Amino acid sequence: MSNIANLKIRREKAVASGVSTRGIYAERAQDSELWDADGKRYIDFAAGIAVNNAGHRHPKLMAAVAEQCEAFTHTCFHVAPYESYIRLAERLNSATPGDFAKKTMLVTTGAEAVENAIKMARAYTGRSGVIAFSGGFHGRTLMGMALCGKVTPYKKAFGAMPPEIYHAAFPNTYHGVTPEMSLAQLDLLFKSSIDPERVAAIIIEPVQGEGGFNIADFDFLRKLRQIADDHGILLIADEVQSGMGRTGKLFAFEHADVAADLVTMAKGLAGGFPLSAVTGRAEVVDAPPVGGIGGTYAGNPLAVAAANAMLDIIEEEGLCARATDIGQKVMGRLKAISERQGMEPIGDVRGLGAMIAFELVTDRKTCEPDAALTKAIVAQAEERGLIILPCGTRSNVIRLLPPLTTSGALVDEALDVLETSIEAAITETSR
Repeated sequence: MSNIANLKIRREKAVASGVSTRGIYAERAQDSELWDADGKRYIDFAAGIAVNNAGHRHPKLMAAVAEQCEAFTHTCFHVAPYESYIRLAERLNSATPGDFAKKTMLVTTGAEAVENAIKMARAYTGRSGVIAFSGGFHGRTLMGMALCGKVTPYKKAFGAMPPEIYHAAFPNTYHGVTPEMSLAQLDLLFKSSIDPERVAAIIIEPVQGEGGFNIADFDFLRKLRQIADDHGILLIADEVQSGMGRTGKLFAFEHADVAADLVTMAKGLAGGFPLSAVTGRAEVVDAPPVGGIGGTYAGNPLAVAAANAMLDIIEEEGLCARATDIGQKVMGRLKAISERQGMEPIGDVRGLGAMIAFELVTDRKTCEPDAALTKAIVAQAEERGLIILPCGTRSNVIRLLPPLTTSGALVDEALDVLETSIEAAITETSR
């Protein structure tokens, strides 16, 4: 029996079935490559779901963590605080968009960051309503589920959601939802469902992650900022997946030249170590009472060391510019593939920086989703040694998240594998 076959049996017996997994059991990884427990090599275009933006085990990041291990691994910031947390907060205050005084709190997961941003917004405004968008993903906690704009698998079977959470349509021109239509629906929401004076915050992903890498129109984000200002509502930018250089700028909101009141970040923040943050207007972040926010592991020293190193790596190695270069290469290749005869199932190719996706359809005119083909392409790619991820509210989008350190040669190799996998999957599903 192979190592992986044995691990699959053990996993089925020991691990909760609700924890979704793939058939790749990792043994080791370096930069943009990963080897499984049977020694098979993969090119990793998932990056731990946009976590390993600097690749697996970047030397500078690993050195920073090793150095911190020699000092201490945990004290709890509430009990014995440390300089590195403060330094990271200072850097994030400076790095996030907005020419105003800011403060930061550190936690562990993206969902925690979102939860705390909502708590801050409610404490500051004295209001309870929150508006999110269809297709959005904000975590698997109770509040995160309520904010999510996708039922299966995130809300299914989990009962009633918290009250006063409302959803507007995310602008998605490919599926016929223009920015104007989305703004009109938001206005209708204010007239029919909740008084804007009861809304504490509007939360939005500038590029939707699980929703299908849908990119918010930049002018739409600017108008959303104005609407929030008009009604005294706080604007929260969920940059958990789109942040830390992934889109060609440190934060995706920068493309629209918009500053949110609060920014949530995680994933790429610490390059593989669990850390998240909420950064925003000082008066908003300070609104909760002392002791009202935080956590035992919040701002773990090892993860903080990794995050400080990650910010250095992004700047020193020009990873924002590298994201743009990688994105242009991948987008160009995908569009060329989509224009070939027989590639009609590729209905749309979209991306911002190195956050790229293509949508699979049965008919380009009706945009009917082809979830079966999507699943087949992922499987074909995995068989050939390329890790890619599905997403989308209709499970018919493939997202590509190459580490921003991926070499040009490795990008080319991955795209060759991807093209072959698409061809094989189309042939397989058309029989």
